[in-house]
Amino acid sequence: MLSQRGRYALKALLHLARHRDEPRQVSVIATDEQIPRKYLEAIMSDLRRAELVDSTRGWSGGYRLARPADLITFGEVIRLTDGPLALLPCASRNFYKRCEDCVDETACAIRRVMASVRNEVSEILDRTTLADAIANSPAAASLLDSVSARASDA
Repeated sequence: MLSQRGRYALKALLHLARHRDEPRQVSVIATDEQIPRKYLEAIMSDLRRAELVDSTRGWSGGYRLARPADLITFGEVIRLTDGPLALLPCASRNFYKRCEDCVDETACAIRRVMASVRNEVSEILDRTTLADAIANSPAAASLLDSVSARASDA
């Protein structure tokens, strides 16, 4: 499940993508996106350390994307804020860890299914960029449809 931190990071980055021509102050982003300011400040600091945003100090300063919106994927942001996309550590590519109670990982049906789920989710998130989302592209529509379907099943 996407954490509130992940949601806020995506909302802030989408805001910056929509306003790419000018730096945006945290207070403006927080107000426009309805994100608690103190929480957003911590998130923006993490995004800056990860080189997803640049910051400029001063009265006319603020944050802007460090790369073009078409080069920042949802998958990258979610891994940064929430960690692995896989539901099990043994099914993760980037954060692999063997399950403690697993007798035979190669024969584990649960691992196979969870790896398949991870592959599908990863494929969608890693091909959907901020630019796709703000342009309401087919990739973004596919992502939003998938998220909505999963939310209604929960």
